[in-house]
Parts: sequence; structure tokens; C-alpha cells
Amino acid sequence: MKMNRQYIITFILLIFAALPMQAQEFHPASDAELMASRYVQAYDSLLDNYYLRRHAHHNLRSHREFSLDEFDAIPDSVIVRRLNSIHTVIPLTYNDEVRSFIRFYLKHMSTRLDVMLTLCEFYHPLFEETLNRYSVPEELKYLSIVESAMNPQATSRVGAAGLWQFMYSTGKLYDLEVNSVVDDRRDPYKSTVAAARHLHDLYTVFGDWQLAIAAYNCGAGNVNKAIARSGGQRNFWQIYPYLPRETRGYVPAFIAVVYVMNNYTHHGLRPSRVNLPIRTDTVNLHSDILLPVVSQYTGVDPDELQTLNPQYRASLIPASSGSYSICLPSSKVELFLSNQDSIAARSADSLARRPVKIEPARGKKGHVASSGSGGKYYTVRRGDTLYKVASKHGISVSKLKKLNGLRSDKIRVGQKLKVR
Repeated sequence: MKMNRQYIITFILLIFAALPMQAQEFHPASDAELMASRYVQAYDSLLDNYYLRRHAHHNLRSHREFSLDEFDAIPDSVIVRRLNSIHTVIPLTYNDEVRSFIRFYLKHMSTRLDVMLTLCEFYHPLFEETLNRYSVPEELKYLSIVESAMNPQATSRVGAAGLWQFMYSTGKLYDLEVNSVVDDRRDPYKSTVAAARHLHDLYTVFGDWQLAIAAYNCGAGNVNKAIARSGGQRNFWQIYPYLPRETRGYVPAFIAVVYVMNNYTHHGLRPSRVNLPIRTDTVNLHSDILLPVVSQYTGVDPDELQTLNPQYRASLIPASSGSYSICLPSSKVELFLSNQDSIAARSADSLARRPVKIEPARGKKGHVASSGSGGKYYTVRRGDTLYKVASKHGISVSKLKKLNGLRSDKIRVGQKLKVR
């Protein structure tokens, strides 16, 4: 006897109910501040991207300081009208919670829109095509801003990774390979396919897009518990008090980001597009290759190769053991193809002489020194942020700031920070 597909999906999702997509982090701040803080941390990490380091440094600028006072003077009816003008099957509910998130995202995104809009131009064609293929509303492309600030290298404190912040077990459920060499959660294409499939399955279970979005954050099991505790209500705002704290803010945050990305000009924001020279092609591989060897033969900077191929944790692409590809600047594809056999041969020779060194999942380690007083100190390197330093050493940003008596988030190259 064949089992009903929806029953199967429900059963599988309930198995993984205890494995939420996101970390449930609790801080004595408002829900809006919590989500905005996570966005800022992911964005700061994004600035270590090869293209942004090389091409955006002198282009990032805010044309006008955003005024919260001016936003507070806008009547609710105006915000409602603008939300209603966005054509989507997802209810873009407006209330005090949503307004507070719009307020915070306008504040925190106002000086970051240059990068966000540029990344939208790069990623959204992929997102839109994939979401449409799985019958998922296009507007869910904005969920990646809430999740990771569109940073494929973003990693949460509990290990959620990539543009769509998949946990290890949920990623495995959707065919994302994760091991010491490859992490498909950071692969823009494969992770987007997985996110579209997951969102489609969640909608199949709940029949409501706001509930599906909530379940994407905290797991189907937690949403089902909230439904049960509410007496069987199946509306996000009716089960709102029974959801985990971060999930209560997750749907309002999504609605706020949709609003901001479609209405920033109404708030006097005139960002510039950052001219990133990202024109790429993908080449399927059949032999193991090393990225440093590819760099030698093509002249592509090693950091650029790593930025274009964030799913490979080491310098090795293990193509002999499965279906793998490499992403290259379009102008270098022909050069790579003409030297592919030589690249494979040189890579094989290098691998025979020296094993590949596996880097930690959160990136390269900086210099840590012990002090005579028993503490440990880290020397700030180019591209570091407080969030990156804190993540490397397993502590929170607030603790790092407390250890060093910092009042702001600014750090400088060469500065020594106490990390223990």
C-alpha cells in the first residue's frame, strides 16, 4: 500500500524537529535588536569577501544619514499601502512588531544597501529560477538576507552555514554533502536548491507560507507544538506567543526586509551599486585538482578562487570521487580548459608528495599568544571584525568587548585582543 506523500514529508520533518535550521540564541534585547545584530555580524563577515575587499573599499558610502525620527513620523496607513502594493501570495501582515523590524532594518541596512543591492543582482536570478522551479514564491529570495546577509561563508555559533544557514542534519536530509573537504551548505546553487525543496515541503505540511517560514527557522516540530499549545490555531500570529523567541521575530523580520528592499527610496536612501567584476562560468571536473595549481595556470588569485568556490573547505576539489565542478571568472575558462590535463597531473603529483591541510570550518586562524598573566591574546589581522575574532575563539562578541573594555565595535590591524 502506498503511503500518502504529505504523510511521508510530515514524518521525515518531525524526525528532524529537534534540529532547527537556526540557533536559538537568547539575549536580553528586543527581538528586532537580536535579528538586526545577527544581520550586522553576517554582513561584517561578508566584507572579507575577495571582491568586496578589492573593489568596494572606496565605493561604499551612504548618500544620506537615515533618520529614525523621520520614519517614526510616517503614518501606519502609508506603510500598509506600500506593503499591499507588493504582489505576493505570502501575507505581508503589518502590526507593531513588523513596524519595529522595519525601523531596525532601515537603520542597519541604510549604510549597507550598496552591497546588498549588488549581491541581489548577482544571486537573485539563481534564487528566482530555483524557487519558481519548486513552486515557492519568489519573495522568499529575501529570506537569505535575514538568514545570512547573503554571505555564503556565514556560520552561526551552533554551526548553521551558508546563504540559507542549513544545520548539518537538515542539509544531509536535502542531499547537501558535508565533510572535512566539501561543505555544500556554502555552495550557492546546491544550497538554494535545498532551501527551495525544504520550503516547498514545509508548505506542503502546513499549507500556510508564514507557518512554513517559521518552521524553516525553528523546525516543524516546534511549530506543531505551538499549534497544539494554542488550541489548534493555524495562523502565525495566533501561535506567536508559543513559539521560540527568535522565531517570533523571524517572520516579522522577513516582512520588514521585503518592505525595505522594495521601498528604500521612499526613505531617502540612494545607494550606489558596487561594481563587482563577477562574470563566471562553471566547469565540470573529472579529476582531483588543487586550487593553488589552478591559480598557477590561470593567473586567478587564490583568494578569488576560494571566494568563487566557498563549498571547498580545503584547497582540494575531490572530483575523482563524485560530481564536482569549479567556478571561474568567465575570462579564464578557456585558459583553464586548455590546461586542464596539466592542472590535474600537477595536482596529482602535489597530492602524492604532501597531504592536503584541512582548514577549520570558520576560516583561517590568526595568531594567538599566551600572556604571563595566564590570559591569551589575539593579534588583529586585515579583514577581522569583532564577530570573526569572537567566533574563532568560541566566545560571544559581548564577552570579547567586556574582556577588552571596548565601548564600540571598531578594531584596528595589529591591535591585541584578550580572548581568554
